[in-house]
Amino acid sequence: MQDSKLVYSSDGGRISQKNTAETRSVSNDGIVRIHRETKGRKGKGVSVIHGLNMDAKALKTLCTELKKKCGCGGAVKEGLIEVQTEDREKLKALLQQKDFTVKLAGG
Repeated sequence: MQDSKLVYSSDGGRISQKNTAETRSVSNDGIVRIHRETKGRKGKGVSVIHGLNMDAKALKTLCTELKKKCGCGGAVKEGLIEVQTEDREKLKALLQQKDFTVKLAGG
């Protein structure tokens, strides 16, 4: 199902945009997934962490800790943590130490 860009309907007036990036990044099954992405990054890979049900401040703190332990850069974007490393196994181990259920997803 594709995301709808509908903002107004003659039926009910203005449509609220509740399908934000933050709500899409949180999985309903409680599993944190680590994806590898290179698209739009000039071939350089990053690990994107999906499914963390945390507020923005807690995400930023966790991101900072992961960056320090991996020795790389990263950022919190749209409710997701992007870490500039392709070492997903290390990220998985670090998140499992914090009692998250983690799966590696994608390539």
